[in-house]
Amino acid sequence: MARIQRVTLKEIAAQTGVSMTTISKVLNGAPDVSSATRALVEDRLRESGYRRRKSRKRPEYIEVVLHELDGDWALAIIEGVRESAAGAGLAISLSVTGDRRAPGPEWLDSVVRRGPTGIILLFAGISPEQRAMLDARGIPFVIIDPAGDPAPGIPSVGSANWSGGVAATRHLLELGHRRIAAITGPEDVMCSLARLDGYRAAMTSAGLRIEPGWVRYGDFRRAGGERHARALLQLPDPPTAVFAGNDLQAIGVLHAARAMGVDVPRDLSVVGFDDLAVAELASPRLSTVHQPLREMAEQATRIVLQLLEDVPPQVTRIELATRLVVRDSTARPGRLVAV
Repeated sequence: MARIQRVTLKEIAAQTGVSMTTISKVLNGAPDVSSATRALVEDRLRESGYRRRKSRKRPEYIEVVLHELDGDWALAIIEGVRESAAGAGLAISLSVTGDRRAPGPEWLDSVVRRGPTGIILLFAGISPEQRAMLDARGIPFVIIDPAGDPAPGIPSVGSANWSGGVAATRHLLELGHRRIAAITGPEDVMCSLARLDGYRAAMTSAGLRIEPGWVRYGDFRRAGGERHARALLQLPDPPTAVFAGNDLQAIGVLHAARAMGVDVPRDLSVVGFDDLAVAELASPRLSTVHQPLREMAEQATRIVLQLLEDVPPQVTRIELATRLVVRDSTARPGRLVAV
């Protein structure tokens, strides 16, 4: 096998006419470089496929980057990374930036200056430019993928959203429900569409027509679930069951039902998605689809550690199984079951 020829900083300097000192400043995120020179160097680094050799002087921590600290969901991920990193003698740090789709542009400059051992991102993806900058600096990264479909070749860990949607809907069908609505997440987020596609597949395979008004796109927040549930329950022929795209929206459905005098599960069955701690604490306790958040975090950390040892992952996209957890918020339509 032919040996891969690595491009050197000396060659980058010759190609750009920029001194090696300035190129080193760009790689380390130093602020005293003009934007034009920085762009010239970054473009050449990306085009050449330059990768910095790993340094033992790099800070020994994994940076977890997410767009918000939203309670149980984020805590499960953070704790999974922390435990796995600690087992390898690494600490963790947190950065909160951007939105569900990508980290904010200001984050990349600061992470280049910090130079963490590795990065775990909770976003749909990163831009080709961001990827090239991390690659050039030899900083391995993995995406924990709750919201999107990362570009080919980007290491990512997700869960089986489609099969989770199928399992939730089939559970309601097996109980005897036929008027089943779905409140998924944003319509431009891949996991929302996958869970909704699972719902559609289960309904279609049962020979049932999905009324247009039964499908609602939410925002993965409790208030959004409550708002859509109110609209659904005010329909002339309201659904007898709702599959919510996450637990927070499902809690919103429970709130709306209680405020409107609709009994759960006698008059309305509700299934969520995630299996957060709040699902067990809800009244009634929430039936939901378990998403293995801690396991996703542990798997992502293992991949980062492999990349640190220059061991390429056997597969770049890993999907962990989901499973249905039946509690008290689902029952046969019009019949209260004993708990």
